[in-house]
Formats: sequence, structure tokens, C-alpha cells
Amino acid sequence: MHVSNLEMGWVAALAPLWPLLAFVTLGGVMLMHRAPGERTVVRWVLGALWLSLGCSVMTAASMMWMHQDVVELDVGQWFSVGHYAFDLTLLIDRLSVTMMVLSSAITLLIGRFSVNYLHREPGFARFFLLLCVFATGMLVLVESGSIDLLFVGWEMVGLTSALLIGFFHERTTPVRSGLRAFTIYRLCDTGLLVGAVLLHHFAGTAEWAEALGSWPWPGPAVALGVAPATVMALCLLLAAMGKSAQLPFSSWLPRAMEGPTPSSALFYGALSVHAGVYLLLRVAPLLERAPLASAALVGVGLLTAVHATLVWRVQTDVKSALAYGVLSQVGLMFAEVGLGFYELALVHLVAHACLRCLQLLRAPSALREVLGRRAALRTATPPRVAVAHRLLPEGLSRRVYRLALERFSLELMQERWAMGPLLRAGRWLDSMEQRWMSALSGWTPSAEEPATAPERAPSGQSTGVV
Repeated sequence: MHVSNLEMGWVAALAPLWPLLAFVTLGGVMLMHRAPGERTVVRWVLGALWLSLGCSVMTAASMMWMHQDVVELDVGQWFSVGHYAFDLTLLIDRLSVTMMVLSSAITLLIGRFSVNYLHREPGFARFFLLLCVFATGMLVLVESGSIDLLFVGWEMVGLTSALLIGFFHERTTPVRSGLRAFTIYRLCDTGLLVGAVLLHHFAGTAEWAEALGSWPWPGPAVALGVAPATVMALCLLLAAMGKSAQLPFSSWLPRAMEGPTPSSALFYGALSVHAGVYLLLRVAPLLERAPLASAALVGVGLLTAVHATLVWRVQTDVKSALAYGVLSQVGLMFAEVGLGFYELALVHLVAHACLRCLQLLRAPSALREVLGRRAALRTATPPRVAVAHRLLPEGLSRRVYRLALERFSLELMQERWAMGPLLRAGRWLDSMEQRWMSALSGWTPSAEEPATAPERAPSGQSTGVV
């Protein structure tokens, strides 16, 4: 068996294209007002995910067979403006190929699980279309050879995340939870955008191989100065904190469980919540030149782990408890990356993604399992694993317990300082848009009348507006 680097690169490039092809095909059918049946949707989507997994496995096997550490592929040019050109380049190394296989395998598993779980659900086809978009975005994110292309995959993952949180849009709570997650994504993604601009400015390129070095991952420190590397690392840390729900941006993750259980397992147990860790692992040479950013990374990770552990102990539903369990482990991964244990963080990521995916998929059966264990133990007292209540004074222990019940008021602070002003601004813009559209249609609201468009009359009745 002999496979050239070029052939290996093109096989890797096909991995995100198969789910994209399924999305375009099924989306085109739905745009023609033809609702595809469940069997048609499943065949197209699962077939594309199987092909994507095959490409990922073939890439990993070829790299192991040829003892290759780094493979770069220039797919082409997307567009160019003046002296700037957006090149589509892929970087396949030990980090990206590991994430490729993990992402393809878990996405396929979730797709197969969702066939029965969402059977006869009104949004069946919509869920699988979003699954295709997510699979494409996640593979683009992990295979990207530049920070510009990574930003494209990053935004695709964030958009599908918010849409699947609000999947049951007939209820208010999932929609508000999706808006909360989307708002925090937008705020923190400014860090990735500014980091990309700074990388262009200081390194003169957006390519990972040119900016960070073409050494096998994780590679030595970059040749940039300490100050530029620190500023860029802090910007990327902000982006990673938002995507991985680290303090103080942790409140959206438990609310994200409003979505279907398969999407919760895929996004917030396995892949999307670990995208921030992947970004930090990718820029490991940059962190080597930024000790201040590495120290901040350790501090954020440990604070999140302690906070999530305290809040996890007082949760009354299994999905919220698992959400805070995810936060505690991702916080430890942040600390591992900050301390320079990159290989350990990658192994931790893969193991944790598989475990949490399994736990969230089996969450509906958790209560029955707990009752079964209690029945098996009968009168035996389960071991106490917590020692904090023994070490802390009684008054302090009660105060910490109350703070944990209130989730340390993170949601209240975000509602008051971040979500509230943004939502008010959104409502004001919506009101102005409605006024503008009403003026164009010849209807002007009076001073006593609310600034909303006239309600649509029931079928067969006239509104009186021509």
C-alpha cells in the first residue's frame, strides 16, 4: 500500500464535503416544497456520515503507515481582495487527525441514535440537516490550516448549537436558552476575530504552519515577542472560554440541555464544548511564549472546576448534573494546557468526550439505574466521597451550599449586565424595523397604538388594509 501525501490530503479534504453534499441535496429538495420522508433523510445523512468516517479513518491509517507527522494541502483560493487572498489550506497532523476520527465517529453514532429517538418528530428532517452542517463545521474546524478557515468552522458549529438548543421552538424556554448561548458566543467570538487580525499583523500570515512553525505538534515556541504572543493568546483564551463555557460564561451550558438529548450529547458532552480546548492545543507554541496567558488559563480552568463541582452536588436533575460534570472536566483540561501537558489534555479530551456522550445518551434511563442500585444495596450505606463538609466550618459550609444552589448568581449578573441590555437593544431594533415596514406598507401606528405590525386576520376575513 503506497499513498502519497497529496492523495492523503485529498482524502482528508473529502471528509467534510460528504455531509455538506447531503445538506445541499436535502435542503434543495425541501426548498422546492417537497418534504422528504424519514427513510430518505436517514439514507442520505447516515450515508454521508459513513463516508466521512471512512475518509477520516483512511487518513489516520495512511499517516500511521507512512510515519507522517504533518501533511499540508492547498485546496485552492476562496476569494481575494487587494493583496489579501483567502486560501483554503488543510493541516493534518497528530492533533487534527485524532479529532477527525473522534468527530466523525461520534457524529455518526449520534445520527444513528437519533433515527429512533426522533422518529415521527415534526422537526426530524430539520435536525438531520443541522447535523450535517455541524459535521461539516467541526471537520473544517479541526482540519483547518489557517485561523481564517478555523473561524468558518467555528461559526458553523456555534450557529448549529444555538439552533438545536431552540429546536423545540414552540416553547419559550428553549428559544430564550438558544438566544443566551448565541449571545455569549457572539461576545466571546470577538476574541477569535481580534486574534486572527493580530496574527495577520504580527506574523504576516494566517497559516498555522507559517505562523507557529511546521514542526510536529505540539512543536517548540514561536519566534514572536512575548508581548504580541501574550495579547494574541489572551484573545484566543476569551474565545475558548465562551465556546467551552468557562467562568464567567458558564451559565448557558445547563440551559443548553433544553435541546434534544442527542444534540446535548453531541454538542455539550462530546465535541462542541471541547472545541475551545482544541483551539488552545492548536496554538500551543503560542502559549509557550506567553507565560501570563498560560497562568490565566490555569486560573480559569481551576476556578471553573471548583465552581462546577460545588454546583454539581446540589443539582436535582440528571442533565444539569452532567452539564456541570462536563464543566469540571473541561476546566481541568484548560489547566492541563496551561501547565504544558498538551498530550495529557488531548487524551483527557478524547476519553471524556466518549464518556460524557454515553452518559448523556443514557440519561433518560439514569433514574431507573439509580433505583436499581439502591435496591441492590438495600440497607448498606453508600460510601461518602466528599470531604469538604468535614474540613469547612459549619457556617461557611452552609453559605457555600446556598451559593451553589443559586449557581453563584452568574445568571443574574449576566441578565443584568450582558443579556438584558443586548435583548433590549434587539427589541428596540425590531420595533424600529416594524415601524419602517409599516410606513412602507402605508400603515402608520398612532401615538396610543403599539409599534407593531397589524395582526393578520383569520382566514376569510379582511384586515381593512389594502
